[in-house]
Amino acid sequence: MLSEPRSGRLAAWGNALLAGLVSPDDAALAIVGEDAVHRVEGLPGESGPVGLTLALGRLRTLGVKGLRVALPAPGHPLGLSGPPDFNARALDAEEAVVCHGAALGLVPEVYEAGPEGDVHVEVVWQCLAVREAPPADVPSLGEAERELAEALREATEVLSRLDVAGSGPVAEAAVDAYRARAERGREVLAPGYPPRAVRVLELAQRVGLLISVAYENGHGGAVSASEISARALALRPVERTARRAQVAAYNAFVEERERGVR
Repeated sequence: MLSEPRSGRLAAWGNALLAGLVSPDDAALAIVGEDAVHRVEGLPGESGPVGLTLALGRLRTLGVKGLRVALPAPGHPLGLSGPPDFNARALDAEEAVVCHGAALGLVPEVYEAGPEGDVHVEVVWQCLAVREAPPADVPSLGEAERELAEALREATEVLSRLDVAGSGPVAEAAVDAYRARAERGREVLAPGYPPRAVRVLELAQRVGLLISVAYENGHGGAVSASEISARALALRPVERTARRAQVAAYNAFVEERERGVR
């Protein structure tokens, strides 16, 4: 939960490329990550799918000045601005990238093939029209950082009360995985992002880790259906806060540009 989304990698490294801070090849390599290949379909001026390097160059010529992330969930169109068709596709994928400077958005379609342990993953980003309007429910970095601090306290209290925090091998493995991610977290946002954005993203991922422990580490001390339901109810607003902060961190590059900081 709240691990690095593909839309985050595309926005972060795409922004660095658009700002001239990384080469097209380096940006494409970082965006693809552990997947086999990424392509973009539906780009204006292109008759079929194209590779990431060409796609990012085409977006620049179309007037794109930056990329924002959307991480919507049912009842929470976080980062979206419409129209309904784009919002529906983004909600189905649970993520999207919205272009700043051109009325376009990108939604990933993920295809997997191959045996367990050797899965081949291909991603096709569908380029669609979007409405040019402020993204829904995205806080500033300052607001996100303050909200996260409170959310972290709430999550810790809930997990401790329900006897699911830091107990058992699953929780220990989750914490170890988070620490490993944190070691490389400075590279997650790509060159050009403010340090505060990196800090907010890392804290959002830590809160996400605690929520994952709660949902994945068995029932802990919550032995009745009512207690399990109470845990989910208590953690839902914490998860929402973490997702909002994650989007704020990824979008900080564009927000600073709009304010004339860079």
